[in-house]
Amino acid sequence: MRVNLFIFIFLFSFLLVKGQQNPLITKDTLAQQIWVDDTYASLSLDEKIGQLFMVMVASEQEKAQTDKIKTLVQNHHLGGVIFSKGGPVRQGKLTNELQSVSKIPLLIGMDAEWGLAMRLDSTYAFPWNMTLGAITDTTIVEKIGRRIGLHAKRMGVHINFAPDIDINTNPANPIIGNRSFGEQRDNVSEKGIAFMKGMESAGVLAMGKHFPGHGDTAVDSHLALPVIPFNAARLDSVELYPFKRLINEGLSGVMVAHLNVPGLELKEGLPSSLSEQIISYELKERLNFQGLICTDALNMKGVANYADEGQVAVAAFLAGNDILLMPVDFAKAKAKFLEAYTKGRITEERLAHSVKKILMSKYKAGLHQYQPIELKNLHQDLNTLEDDLAYEEAIENAVTVLKNDFSLLPIKKLDNKKIAYVKFGDADSDTFLETMNKYTTVTQINAGDLASLKSKLADYNLIVVGLHRSNESPWKPYKFSNKELTWLQEIAQERSSNLILTLFVKPYALLEVTSFDTVDALVVAYQNSAIAQQKAAEFIFGSLPAKGKLPVTAHPVFPAGTGIEVSSLMRLGYSFPERVGLSTAKLATIDKLVQNGIDSLMYPGAQVLVARRGKVVYEKGFGKPTYTSDDKITTESIYDLASLTKILATLPVIMKMEEEGKISLNTTFQEMVPTYADSELKNVTVLKAMSHYGRLPAWIAFYLDTLDKSRKPSGEFYRNAPLNGFSIKVTDKLYLADTYKDSIYNRIGRQELKSNRYRYSDIAYFVFKKYIEDYYKEGLDEVVHKQFYKPLGAFRTAFNPLEKFPLNQIVPSEEDNYYRYQKVQGYVHDMGAAMLGGVGGHAGLFSNANDVAKIMQMYLQDGFYGGERFLDARTIKKFNTCYFCDQQVRRGVGFDKPDLHGNGAACSCVSRKSFGHSGFTGTYTWADPDEELVYVFLSNRTYPSATNTLLAKSGLRVRIQKAIYDAILN
Repeated sequence: MRVNLFIFIFLFSFLLVKGQQNPLITKDTLAQQIWVDDTYASLSLDEKIGQLFMVMVASEQEKAQTDKIKTLVQNHHLGGVIFSKGGPVRQGKLTNELQSVSKIPLLIGMDAEWGLAMRLDSTYAFPWNMTLGAITDTTIVEKIGRRIGLHAKRMGVHINFAPDIDINTNPANPIIGNRSFGEQRDNVSEKGIAFMKGMESAGVLAMGKHFPGHGDTAVDSHLALPVIPFNAARLDSVELYPFKRLINEGLSGVMVAHLNVPGLELKEGLPSSLSEQIISYELKERLNFQGLICTDALNMKGVANYADEGQVAVAAFLAGNDILLMPVDFAKAKAKFLEAYTKGRITEERLAHSVKKILMSKYKAGLHQYQPIELKNLHQDLNTLEDDLAYEEAIENAVTVLKNDFSLLPIKKLDNKKIAYVKFGDADSDTFLETMNKYTTVTQINAGDLASLKSKLADYNLIVVGLHRSNESPWKPYKFSNKELTWLQEIAQERSSNLILTLFVKPYALLEVTSFDTVDALVVAYQNSAIAQQKAAEFIFGSLPAKGKLPVTAHPVFPAGTGIEVSSLMRLGYSFPERVGLSTAKLATIDKLVQNGIDSLMYPGAQVLVARRGKVVYEKGFGKPTYTSDDKITTESIYDLASLTKILATLPVIMKMEEEGKISLNTTFQEMVPTYADSELKNVTVLKAMSHYGRLPAWIAFYLDTLDKSRKPSGEFYRNAPLNGFSIKVTDKLYLADTYKDSIYNRIGRQELKSNRYRYSDIAYFVFKKYIEDYYKEGLDEVVHKQFYKPLGAFRTAFNPLEKFPLNQIVPSEEDNYYRYQKVQGYVHDMGAAMLGGVGGHAGLFSNANDVAKIMQMYLQDGFYGGERFLDARTIKKFNTCYFCDQQVRRGVGFDKPDLHGNGAACSCVSRKSFGHSGFTGTYTWADPDEELVYVFLSNRTYPSATNTLLAKSGLRVRIQKAIYDAILN
């Protein structure tokens, strides 16, 4: 043993000096060598031979079949198994069972190129290599490799037959295609290295394949023997190049394909997996590969047809392979192997060489300290948030723009776009369409024939076409149908509209497109997963940049490497909390708080949205529109925003006017409404009024003077239908006299200033509304829609929403038994705004949380959003300043601000720069520049009665805000 110890120390020192060429050498090389030698010495000849074989088993198989494999392990001393189809828990149980009867722990292998989902149900499918090949940042590919490695490790898998580093230069390749990183040798090499490093960092051995290169063939080696017809120089510079690069970086294993490669093997028709010239010379000697060498499956026709079953295994071993994968008949192969050993064709030295390499691999995989698979939480551990985060980041960086005429992408100027979506393909497209509809109205157009389609599209000036095919596996059909190719060309001929083509398949689908002259923009998203659909839509509308580069030649017009970099427009995107430094688990507290509010009868339902760093990371609907409703609140439900109208409608218009010199903070009420020249209010300024420091009355119950003695709307002022002189629509059954608008403003002018300087007041916003409308000669609703909502893409934001949306999308605000005597739904809750036809400066706006967030994000981005500057940064700063803090008034100009004493309007956790507002109906929004946070809470706490004050008393909206800040990581 001392002599052996000396030899090991000498070898260890020698290998360190040589630069550790062997990738299996680790820090504990000495301990490994001792374990390998001691284990090898303990094996019988039968057990040594058994170590060379790896047979297939599947957890979906019947027990009788898996019992046969168990017998092979127990009685024939198999070295390993490769798992095929099944489920994770079943495979975990079977793995533990097989390991329990094996003298030497089994080396468990899987084909899991894009994760365990390549073989197992209920597991995570990561992006295919072709998708990863489009990413320019290799650290992202390394992350994907690590996630796959962690899953394999958790599943008890020690060797993943990945990465596939074939260079796919043949678009007709039936078996590689999406499994390849692309057609450029450097790109394939760099991505392969990153993937390998990521996977091995998780403790799983990488097996590069398919040596010497399966990319340039149109034949599937499962069915026949493909020919790779190139000379040695071409093979060395292309097909072999990635293998050389990965070997130099420490690749643990290489899988040898079944290929006919006359440029490297002189014997005609000899499969590369049986070629001593290719394996022992090219791979081991010339490329200096000292790691594990494995055949591709020996039951594949590319090799199985060459010779009899047993002879194939012996020939593969003699050619230089270490692991003999999936022989057709293990017993026959083993018998032939033993016969060859007995006759001296296989020497003890040659046997020891491979068996010890296999044992070294087992040590490296941790099998010298074998532990059974823990089945508890297995499914959860194989489907994690971290996987979604890695997948999302990969897709974001893969999306590739091949054409962008007129700088059409991302879509700008939403106010002049009418967008149609046409779906091609037979797979799901829901997420793509739903995500596009978060930015603006996108209408899906369906038609049974081309003429009908063209007729329907005539009303649109922008058409998005998406090709959606199955995302189940890389081998699913991906091409356009002949009808779709015809339709694409015909649609594109209509030059009254722009056309954006988006592919959710591999880029080769473009090969059959004859011309792209009339396709204005072309986007490749590579896969049809929900995340790929979402990210493609986000890019199209400008919340993400495009960074991807085409990994293969998709068309002579679009060679490999094509990729137009496109910047984002800073529109809101949609992501996971952890991408922006928030905790998903802690944000879940919001669910409990909101549900508690429903259970406590604070409101029937609510919407909550949280965005950070330009990403919406929490957006949910809770409860119902009413306590007795059958419908549920969704993220599309539209709420009466009440006083949020002040900062989302009137304020932005005033800010814009101030920028343009049409008003100033020192403009007085008298200047805005000349008839107020003799009013006490005449010298109240915009600054003081918007800071609620103008001594104005809180509100005026204008409606009371229009009721009769029975406290019902008086016939003097109202009609049940629109008539001449009665056109102000309060509800569908109540129309106010046109002259009463003047009465409202006259009454405001007669008001006396209050003694206390700080008083929250709606009254100023009546004045601002009048001034805006007098100046622009159109309604406030029209002005703000044109200037802000339409270009922002706030298409679910409107006054008088029934003019745009169906009733069932609008949440009711009250059962009114004091003025309108009906359910208030689709009409503004505030009585004063109702008497102005639903458009008030202080109330009347309806929206959903997503649209509110867009406006707040515009403020947060200093007036910039969607590629447009709506307001100057200095304007935002000017109006977001507390001018009367020294008088204990916390308000900014229009904006509410944090309480000076740390409670009330917002939680004490927000910054002094933060701003927002709350609304009478149970609404709230807040933005914090320091934390780049936007928070929106919408509810109808006034339903069925506005006397319900439980929401305000509970402080729930602020407690939710606190939960958001508590969820900030680090």
